[in-house]
Amino acid sequence: MDAKAAAAELERLAVLLAAADLAYHTADAPELTDAEYDALKRRNLAIEARFPDLRRPEGPGGKVGAAPADGFGKVRHAVRMLSLGNAFNATDVAEFDARIRRYLDLSDGALLAYTAEPKIDGLSLSLRYEGGALIRAATRGNGEVGEDVTANARTIDDIPERLDGAPDTLEVRGEVYMSHADFAALNDRQAEAGAKTFANPRNAAAGSLRQLDSAITAARPLRFFAYAWGEVSEPLADTQSGALDRLAALGFVTSPETRRCEGPGDLLRRYAEIAAARAELGYDIDGVVYKVDDLSYQARLGFRSTTPRWAIAHKFPAETAWTRLEGIDIQVGRTGALSPVARLRPVTVGGVVVSNATLHNEDYIAGTDAGGEAIRVGDLRIGDRVEIYRAGDVIPKVRDVDLSARPPDAVPYIFRTDCPVCGSPALREPGESVRRCTGGLICAAQRVARLKHLVSRAALDIDGLGDREVERFHELGWVRAPADIFTLRSLHGDGPDALAQLDGWGETSAGNLFAAIEAARTRTLARVLFGLGIRHLGEVAGRDLARHFETWDAFAVTVDAATPAAHAHRWAEEAAMAERARAKRTGERAALARVRQAAWADVSPEARAAWDDLTGIDGVGATLTLAICDALSAPQERAAIDALLGELDPAPPEAAADAGPVAGKTVVFTGTLERMTRAEAKARAEALGAKVSGSVSGKTDILVAGPGAGSKAVKARELGVETMDEDAWLSLIGDA
Repeated sequence: MDAKAAAAELERLAVLLAAADLAYHTADAPELTDAEYDALKRRNLAIEARFPDLRRPEGPGGKVGAAPADGFGKVRHAVRMLSLGNAFNATDVAEFDARIRRYLDLSDGALLAYTAEPKIDGLSLSLRYEGGALIRAATRGNGEVGEDVTANARTIDDIPERLDGAPDTLEVRGEVYMSHADFAALNDRQAEAGAKTFANPRNAAAGSLRQLDSAITAARPLRFFAYAWGEVSEPLADTQSGALDRLAALGFVTSPETRRCEGPGDLLRRYAEIAAARAELGYDIDGVVYKVDDLSYQARLGFRSTTPRWAIAHKFPAETAWTRLEGIDIQVGRTGALSPVARLRPVTVGGVVVSNATLHNEDYIAGTDAGGEAIRVGDLRIGDRVEIYRAGDVIPKVRDVDLSARPPDAVPYIFRTDCPVCGSPALREPGESVRRCTGGLICAAQRVARLKHLVSRAALDIDGLGDREVERFHELGWVRAPADIFTLRSLHGDGPDALAQLDGWGETSAGNLFAAIEAARTRTLARVLFGLGIRHLGEVAGRDLARHFETWDAFAVTVDAATPAAHAHRWAEEAAMAERARAKRTGERAALARVRQAAWADVSPEARAAWDDLTGIDGVGATLTLAICDALSAPQERAAIDALLGELDPAPPEAAADAGPVAGKTVVFTGTLERMTRAEAKARAEALGAKVSGSVSGKTDILVAGPGAGSKAVKARELGVETMDEDAWLSLIGDA
């Protein structure tokens, strides 16, 4: 596509998207499904990314949401409304059960009880009752903040205004939906009145609930299934199934298809039953949700950052379609990974127009690795007829190739060994499937991606500085390095004026951005560490490191001291790999211990201690420590990080909400714990303000030793570290 064709396509997309916005937000009669709308918008953004000169601030790519949302107040959920992880086959379900068993340390013999319920395809809603009276209804929104739709929710017959016998505080959560029959009748009425009809039941339900005029909502046949709860002043029951029975007794409609199941085999049987009855249910579902039935187990399992560990959505099979592979593009990510993307002849898959799909890595293209997704025979070549599949909202993937339809002139694809953005060598480390650009911050793609990551919600969370703004400021030369964000205001001495006069900006929006930037200077150390974009350093590791070191200076000093040991560790592992290969060829016994000893021979005790300090942090380990040392020892990377930290004053880790006798102490668990799993022990200790380490050192305050404790117990005795058994530990923290 050349620039002229791109401009014409952007104009066509602008007309389509503007009409869709008007139909959905103003006329409440969407002409496109959400999937179709999103596909058009993604195509618009992709063309703008390829032809940035054609990007217009007022174009579809610059719009987020729509005006009607401004008419609703915002509600912060007392308990976050999370999404669910997905399962797509029997293996995923078995692994879900196995993960829970491992976490809870359950024996293999007894079956674990779950509930299985249809996954309703509607709009999530949270209802808050106080003293038995409905006081607020809110959409899920982003999970933390939703829209206040109380007046509209009161018009739904399935939602009680008052509850008898309910806890003083009760948040009931469920799904607003529209039945097939009601949807058809509504569309008939719309047609008779000369009004536009709705695209599907889900869009009709969502649009109806989000009407600014509650009288319109009242005229729509909305229904509500209750299936969960948020904040409660007292437990509803001891089990998920019991809690659903309690909600039904209070007057809520719960799914009659929900069943209690024993083990993964029973879950799969119920899944097959619901799938077979899907067409007869009378409303849209897109899978089956499994939840651990025992609520005490749910509490122990807890949550990941965005999903509960105790629940999963088993989605119905992915939909597939065949099309032509028209090209392969290489995208460069935040960590320098070269990711191949298939450019496809557009095809509709499960109601979504797909023109791009992931190709995983160069081995997947070559046909030597299935990427963990499917098994193919042969490589992929431009011009091939390929099968595309989607599962729920998962990124489309290329699953198969029709070798019989291969063009005669198709040639194997040669994966490039240099970065398509900066030209730096792209290397593939031994044992890895991904090739990475070595340019670091020299590479514009990595630079922009890291800036986007730094300002994201989970990192510095700078409101008003989104992906589009980062790209624009980078193109203007205003923000080229992380620290430039915090000097934006004084740019050329007239930063505020320059920004306020930029298209799409004004004095108010510029002022709001500068205020958000100032607020970001004191984000927690955990957020700062995560925001640096260091490979393998996620949100959880950021929190673990922040709890352990408390200040940036303490962290940086330790990393600097550990760097020689990191080099030795890498050398030792590479030498050991070579020694194992040699031994395999010759049949000789591998002298791994001697090889590793030689690698560490010149490492100072201080470097060893710093390395042990970092790798000993529970959840950190050698791989992440290597990545951290690499990042902070690279001159250009370190200069950029030091400049950023010069602009920040990271707040210390948040104090534990339930601080107790172990607050501020460093605890190590070793041996077999009989009354809790290691993960539970760590979570409880950290909740009480303790730091959990994986190794014993002079900084260790308490060693909790179960049966089988070995070298750690010996080292603790040598260092005079207080040692106790599991019962004493539970007595100390008040859990005996």
